Amino acid sequence: MSKFLLSLHVLAAIVAVGPVTVAASMFPAAARRVPVPVAVGGADGGGDVRTVRLLHRICRVYAGLGIAVPVLGFATAASMGVLGDAWLIASVTLTAVAAGLLAAFVLPRQEELLEQLADGQPVERARTVRLAMFTGLFNLLWAAVTILMIVRPGSTTGA
Repeated sequence: MSKFLLSLHVLAAIVAVGPVTVAASMFPAAARRVPVPVAVGGADGGGDVRTVRLLHRICRVYAGLGIAVPVLGFATAASMGVLGDAWLIASVTLTAVAAGLLAAFVLPRQEELLEQLADGQPVERARTVRLAMFTGLFNLLWAAVTILMIVRPGSTTGA
């Protein structure tokens, strides 16, 4: 049963978290490429609000699906008897921080920029840079969780 739960956990992480990390990383640059209205003096920058809207939708939808990752992770850890291991506690903590960062900083800032673009207003580069920073931190946290899940320092269940 542990192998089945672990397989589901890994698949959920790939299918749910992967798209969020990619779409969130693409969002700031895509927002910068959206042309400002001619009245504001901008030329076609090669971007489109529809692309930015799609990237935000991917982030929102797959973030919701991402709830399956910790649920399946806890089920897997319980079946393996490792719920109290330090590597798992660290992974859970980093996952919670990543989820909080996504919910409190990444998604709301994406929504603000999307509203601004939908209203035909140009976005400030500083705002997209801050969003890129939060997105990078989110991705870095997921990378650390992935490494902990593979290496499992102090674990008695594997390598």
